[in-house]
Amino acid sequence: MAATKRKIGGEDTNITLEDQQQINTFARKSARFSELKDEIKAKKKELQNIEDASDELMLLDDDTAPIPYRIGEVFIHLSSEETQDFLENAKSKLQEEIKTLESQSGEVKTILSDLKVKLYAKFGNNINLEAEEE
Repeated sequence: MAATKRKIGGEDTNITLEDQQQINTFARKSARFSELKDEIKAKKKELQNIEDASDELMLLDDDTAPIPYRIGEVFIHLSSEETQDFLENAKSKLQEEIKTLESQSGEVKTILSDLKVKLYAKFGNNINLEAEEE
């Protein structure tokens, strides 16, 4: 196993191929974790919009008026009841997607925690693995 000796923080530190691979894995998983958080946030906003639309639909006085519902790039006109069914289906699908994304996020967070412990144990204060706050 080839080791590279680098001067980090005033100390000579051996960085092995395994260490470099762990650092690279940490960087990739950290980027993925950030993507998952953004995706969860977007899905939750979409879910809130569907819930708001559903609430507005319940307040509608005229049950006979056709309601435009967007599917892709096309609007179709549905009855109040049909629109409510479409909204409920979309809501349950989004809830499942959010649940899956949160599960994936938890798995990635566990991997990040394990790698962080290993890397800080080896490099101490010579490595910074903390995410930058935006």
